[in-house]
Amino acid sequence: MDHFIYRDSTLHAEDVPVRDIAAAVGTPFYLYSTATLQRHYQVFDQALAGMDHLICYAMKANSNLAVLRVMADMGAGMDVVSVGEYLRARAVGVPGEKIVFSGVGKTAEEMRVALSGGIRQFNVESEPEMQVLNAVASSLGKVAPITIRVNPDVDAKTHAKIATGKSENKFGIPITKARAVYAQAAALAGLEVVGIDVHIGSQLTELAPYEHAFTKVAELTQQLRADGHDIRRLDLGGGLGIPYSRSNITPPLPLEYGEVIRRTVGHLGCEIEIEPGRLIAGNAGLLVTKVIYVKEGEGRNFLILDAAMNDLIRPAMYDAHHDIIPIEEPAPGSTLSPFDIVGPVCESGDTFARQRDLPTVESGDLIAFRSAGAYGAVMASEYNSRPMIPEVLVSHDQFAVVRPRPTYEEMLNRDKLPEWMAQ
Repeated sequence: MDHFIYRDSTLHAEDVPVRDIAAAVGTPFYLYSTATLQRHYQVFDQALAGMDHLICYAMKANSNLAVLRVMADMGAGMDVVSVGEYLRARAVGVPGEKIVFSGVGKTAEEMRVALSGGIRQFNVESEPEMQVLNAVASSLGKVAPITIRVNPDVDAKTHAKIATGKSENKFGIPITKARAVYAQAAALAGLEVVGIDVHIGSQLTELAPYEHAFTKVAELTQQLRADGHDIRRLDLGGGLGIPYSRSNITPPLPLEYGEVIRRTVGHLGCEIEIEPGRLIAGNAGLLVTKVIYVKEGEGRNFLILDAAMNDLIRPAMYDAHHDIIPIEEPAPGSTLSPFDIVGPVCESGDTFARQRDLPTVESGDLIAFRSAGAYGAVMASEYNSRPMIPEVLVSHDQFAVVRPRPTYEEMLNRDKLPEWMAQ
């Protein structure tokens, strides 16, 4: 469910007409709904009701400070994968004890910043990382709380580029080595083992891979406790999928996901951590863009937009589908025609959709990409020297620009000529 609906024949974000935002801000822009972000957090919280748990929003999905503040105000922790994300979380008031640091390539400096500022735990991904973290913690006179990320060799049945739980993926240590690696960790004075971490991928549309992975984690928990480790937290990752198309198969609900957690690990008495990102932010956002030209080609017609692959890379990178709708509601029974929907970047890959049926559109019309709140703005670039597009947050009948569009001068001024060229 989201809060983008047609009302009085025009698309609204909560109580604000999208066309009014476009008139004020210019296109293209990202648009987020506070009410949708809040609702999606609440459904996860309800799914784990009665269990000791913490929902750590995976901020790599959308790290705008205003979005993070919405999450923080709901009581969310944060899952970060860089020191930049860590500092963003702290900037919106998230305490260190609610921040989990994930990622395969944490540097010593990143570890130092997080240990100095406060951290709930590091999700350690390799033996070399464990040794570096021990050295950094010891140099600061601290003890770093850790889980170790295990790779359960489970096929998440998702896109190959976002699968993380198979043996050939770069993430975690093989679950078959876990007992030996935990023994190494227990022998290091700068580390405190607090739990186990697992994450098998993103945009999962089936529950069976979770059940398989969590069952393995439950078995490992009992083995590690028998070895003398105090396993009191289970970080089960995130990855639950969203419906990118209203005609596609609907992914499982958070409530069903919660039942899998109860069934597989609920008897262990551990605090449960989950790290949803896409499901919280994805359907809470639109990409709003304007048609520059309607171009007639040989055998097909094109809609050329002012948004491009540098603004939304997912279709080019993952062959991802986004529903595309007009801002002004088509009349019932409107004729649909197929279009290739493309941007202005000089790449054939700058194609959002091929032969997508849409009602009649003209130059200047506004359209929106649904489900664009996750992995949209955070993956954008200035390719072709196109300025980053603004981000807007709506709450009830108000809207605000929460990241402005830079001017061309601001974009150019980030480059510096060397002194010998200054003349």
